[in-house]
Amino acid sequence: MRENYLSWDEYFMGIALLSAMRSKDPQTQVGACIVNEDNRIVGIGYNGFPHGCSDVEFPWEREGEFLETKYPYVVHAEQNAILNSTTRLKKCRLYVSLFPCHECAKYIIQSGIEEIIYMSDKYAHTDSTLASKRMLDAAGVKYRQMKEVKITVETEMK
Repeated sequence: MRENYLSWDEYFMGIALLSAMRSKDPQTQVGACIVNEDNRIVGIGYNGFPHGCSDVEFPWEREGEFLETKYPYVVHAEQNAILNSTTRLKKCRLYVSLFPCHECAKYIIQSGIEEIIYMSDKYAHTDSTLASKRMLDAAGVKYRQMKEVKITVETEMK
């Protein structure tokens, strides 16, 4: 038996990170992967504009007048993964490349997801993340950080 294979956490975080690469956001690419109790993927998403909203007509800017920034228009990776899910999400795990904001925390709690595994917590001290953690704690949703994912791609099939 081969010994150097991916753990479930590494595998599903790898899917989330790969999904993030679909995002057209020039500053922040986020991916999410929802997994059920049987380690089956039931939802995947990345941050982007809603269907029918052109990636070239809507703004990607972070600063300026509110309606001229991306913030009122972008659907977050977690929200897309929940919306794209193929089943009920009770007792599922969410793998996500960036700790969820307070808006996504509401969706996560309401959907029944019971654990969040995330990579980056770069906004840990913002009001949004503090509110998110407060709601997740109150609702009993567990969360833990993965520090790294070691993925090597072999180019030759054996």
